[in-house]
Amino acid sequence: MADKIATREAYGNAICEFGGVYKDIVVLDADLAEATKTCMFKKKYPERFFDCGIAENNMTCVAAGLATAGKIPFVSTFAMFAAGRSFEQIRNSIGYPHLNVKICATHAGISVGEDGATHQCNEDIALMRTIPGMVVINPSDAVEAKAAVEAVIKYNGPAYLRFGRLPISIINDNPDYKFEIGKAIKMADGIDVTIVANGMMVEEALIAREMLFSEGISAAVINMHTVKPIDTEMLIAEAQQTGAIVTSEEHNVIGGLGSAVAEALSEICPVPVVRHGVNDEFGKSGPAKALLEHYSLNARGICEKVKIALQLKNSR
Repeated sequence: MADKIATREAYGNAICEFGGVYKDIVVLDADLAEATKTCMFKKKYPERFFDCGIAENNMTCVAAGLATAGKIPFVSTFAMFAAGRSFEQIRNSIGYPHLNVKICATHAGISVGEDGATHQCNEDIALMRTIPGMVVINPSDAVEAKAAVEAVIKYNGPAYLRFGRLPISIINDNPDYKFEIGKAIKMADGIDVTIVANGMMVEEALIAREMLFSEGISAAVINMHTVKPIDTEMLIAEAQQTGAIVTSEEHNVIGGLGSAVAEALSEICPVPVVRHGVNDEFGKSGPAKALLEHYSLNARGICEKVKIALQLKNSR
């Protein structure tokens, strides 16, 4: 297995690489280029890089203006500032006119670590998916992060991409891998339960699958990298196949992947849906790995939720 790499690092590499192919790309940052890794683009294409300072709301509006001039703006800052501080500007200046702006938010979730609750944004997906027409993507590794960046370059419209600070394993390094906005990827088959995960939790879901197999439980694993538009077709097929769903995300269980899955299935193919994530609480300051353990954002936590889902399934 390849060395671990943070998806924010993969984003920085990708935008730098694609900047040479797509000449209309411009990158805006809010005095965080070293952290968001847009510094690589800044070094290679200084004439297309704009440091807007610690003024995220203004940066968002500048990006909107650049989009109306035919550019493809990539707006970069921490998730807490991108989705949280600039929500109104994203909604009214980018979402409402459906402009071709890509919001690339790094340092999302509990795994930000020592920066603590003020910077651990577990609400960004919930906020962004409420904006009409906004594509929302949470890639599971560096390979998928790069593929997602290229996909949103080719997509004409607003998109929100979520990247993490913590280095994570490469899980999509296979020749058959294909990324498509709105199309989930089946990582493993199963007959008893389906685990639907995204971001760093996809790897944990695969580990959980092996743990469950040792107990005689057969779990399918789905990588739902796109939260909006969600792959309803695959969700229905899995609900019909296994009859129980567990969602897993490094995000509040309210409003994120779990909510999106439950909403989709409750209308068309209702089955038990058990959500695994941050249980409607703020984060704490501490080492990322210790925090993930504290909040049970790991394979063990997924296994516990699977057993609850199976109890619900069998009691129907």
